[in-house]
Amino acid sequence: MRIVLLGAPGSGKGTQAKLIVEQLQIPHISTGDLLRGAIAAKTPLGLAAKEVMDRGDLVSDEIVLGMLKDRLSADDASNGFILDGFPRNVTQAEMLEQLFQELNLTLDHALLIQVDPDEVVARIAKRAEIEGRTDDTEDVVRNRLNVYNEQTAPVAAFYQQQGIVTEVLGTGSVEDVQARIQAVLRF
Repeated sequence: MRIVLLGAPGSGKGTQAKLIVEQLQIPHISTGDLLRGAIAAKTPLGLAAKEVMDRGDLVSDEIVLGMLKDRLSADDASNGFILDGFPRNVTQAEMLEQLFQELNLTLDHALLIQVDPDEVVARIAKRAEIEGRTDDTEDVVRNRLNVYNEQTAPVAAFYQQQGIVTEVLGTGSVEDVQARIQAVLRF
């Protein structure tokens, strides 16, 4: 099963991704992890990414897609995967669709975890308190939500046009949300 996981920061994507991975025995593919791994391994794409990051710039979509192509071609992804953190905008979704065509893959589900913005702010504030993080202030979180709404939320509409997006209510216990996801994915 090939899944793209969508949702605002603090919606529980990371938590739910871990549970889905355990249930389906498929890899959780995070573009941030891919970048860090490629840089550490000093792959050609990793070296290119490091050069860009050292300048303080964002890594290009082409570099990220190159890393995704390598990762999606790995043996452990042959039975499926869950993508987290990509695509972040419609352009990336279109590029990902082209990559899937090139690799002869189809996306089975785009899961959109929906959480009220005020609850997201409360969740991240609680997480910041527990972890001792000072960078997750309410203003910062609300700005991240605005960026998400402007750039990433339209990705759900892109996948809605393909008939593969399913909204899942992300409130309640972790187990409640997981049960809703299991009902959608039927596992």
